[in-house]
Amino acid sequence: MRNKFLFIYVITCLISLQGFGQKNGKKYTIRTVAFYNLENLFDTINNPTTYDDDRTPTGKDHYTSKVYWDKIDKLSKVISEIGREKAKNSPVLLGVAEIENKEVLEDLANSKRLKRKNYGVIHFDSPDRRGVDVALLYQKKYFSPVDYKNYELKLWGDDGRRIYTRDQLLVKGYLDDELVYVIVNHWPSRRGGEKRSSPLREKAAALTKKIIDEIYEDEEDAKIMIMGDFNDDPNNKSIKNVLGAQKSKKVDDEEDLYNPFYKMYEQGMSTLGYRDNINLFDQIIISGSLIPEGKDFDDYSFYKAGIFNPSYLTNSKGRYKGYPFRSYSFNNYTGGYSDHYPVYVYLIKEIED
Repeated sequence: MRNKFLFIYVITCLISLQGFGQKNGKKYTIRTVAFYNLENLFDTINNPTTYDDDRTPTGKDHYTSKVYWDKIDKLSKVISEIGREKAKNSPVLLGVAEIENKEVLEDLANSKRLKRKNYGVIHFDSPDRRGVDVALLYQKKYFSPVDYKNYELKLWGDDGRRIYTRDQLLVKGYLDDELVYVIVNHWPSRRGGEKRSSPLREKAAALTKKIIDEIYEDEEDAKIMIMGDFNDDPNNKSIKNVLGAQKSKKVDDEEDLYNPFYKMYEQGMSTLGYRDNINLFDQIIISGSLIPEGKDFDDYSFYKAGIFNPSYLTNSKGRYKGYPFRSYSFNNYTGGYSDHYPVYVYLIKEIED
């Protein structure tokens, strides 16, 4: 299985925009939209209302300021490189998961590699017992938020007790001069087993679908991007059936959802290693309104999707060879990055003369 993982992970999703940027005398603007699970980016201060004790200097993880700032530096390196090859810039929109609060994101945004990008932060504290949330970072030069809202996901276990989990974040704003909507997710985990926990993610998918329906009530041809760590693969019930994200790019309606990561999953690509399984939990799903008609790119439209997995983000040796190079293993800091690879999409638009 590990050899299989090694083979899978060394596959690079080659994104070629040859012909874009310029083709037949036409020029194009390229924007990168991405998502990254930051693997428990906590501060070092104990919060008495959440289970963050391990991520403190005296906790099991020995999570010191030195470790914290090294993790910030490493994550900023990754973020600064996502999409840079073709877009010549880091992501203009970046959804994140597993962050403790707004302050850690401000530290990330102010790091030496990202500070000049002038990222803004949109974040709400959620009731998750571990204290982890989702958020959106955006480059102020290219994106102007006009509204944002968090949606609480209310769940109960078989014993009738409330399960406290992450909120879902909706951000509405202008990407340059075009109105877009972004929904950032981190759905319930597979703790207790995939089958037993599946209904929780199906309810999360139902909430996301409700948010989408609300958007369409206000704007019929809305451009929507749904991103996150879904803790399910593209072919699982929550995403395929409840959310209705399909693998075919040929959608029948602008309100249909297209999942460009579905075929990647079928080809054996993945974004994490989970119990020796091949999983692609991290995805960006788009509305049909972002799929161009023919070869016309008069407005921002989807072009390509990818998994950002350069060699330095993958373990090259040891027990987890071929897995994402995570920052912690068995309560020890590894000097790695995250247990997930980032994912991204390119949006492109023709530049008018």
